[in-house]
Amino acid sequence: MNKYLLSLLAVTAAVVLAACDKKTEAEQQTSAPAAAPAQTMPTAAANPALLSPELANEKAPEVFKVKLATTKGDMILEVTRAWSPNGADRFYNLVKIGYYDDTAFFRIVNGFMAQIGIHGDPAVNAKWHPATIQDDPSAGQTNKPGYVTFAKTGAPNSRTTQFFINYGNNSFLDNQGFTPFGKVVDGSPVLGALNLEYGESPDQGAIQSQGNAYLKSSFPRLDYIKTARIVP
Repeated sequence: MNKYLLSLLAVTAAVVLAACDKKTEAEQQTSAPAAAPAQTMPTAAANPALLSPELANEKAPEVFKVKLATTKGDMILEVTRAWSPNGADRFYNLVKIGYYDDTAFFRIVNGFMAQIGIHGDPAVNAKWHPATIQDDPSAGQTNKPGYVTFAKTGAPNSRTTQFFINYGNNSFLDNQGFTPFGKVVDGSPVLGALNLEYGESPDQGAIQSQGNAYLKSSFPRLDYIKTARIVP
């Protein structure tokens, strides 16, 4: 083979190798882009007030509305502070800090009420379970269908975070300290669509200590509030 041919072959090989190197580099850039920064999933402790109830202490507006985006559709609640000032203030603050996001309608009794308000994170429950508010005297409102009221134990001044929406005329609760603080003004058909199959079966103590992990494993078809937000 003459010197000219050998030289030509050497040049050709160099060009081919250079092209392969460029292709390999381009393929690496296409198939293996720089790793994106790791995303931190929002947690219950993201808002300091979720773990420090004393920080959630704003006075509520005299009238305000809250949109509950649920797994069965949206409802709008209208809250009137004069009906139950302590209750309205507590509800306003809980909504503002995102407390009711991803919380379950864990107790639904057909013809009676739908109850909600135990947080999905046990660490949050541990802080809020003892954070009671004072009872409000009756302002003349009654527990009739669509009206919203905080739950309580039989003891005075025992309201915390749980509330219920009345299905029926539950006026017998009026003289027991269950003072309504608001009512459903839009989306009432959602109430009739909530899943009733579990009734009162979910154990409240287990929800407090295990959160949504317990509910989603043992009662997988419960309905939830996806988000609760104050709206105009």
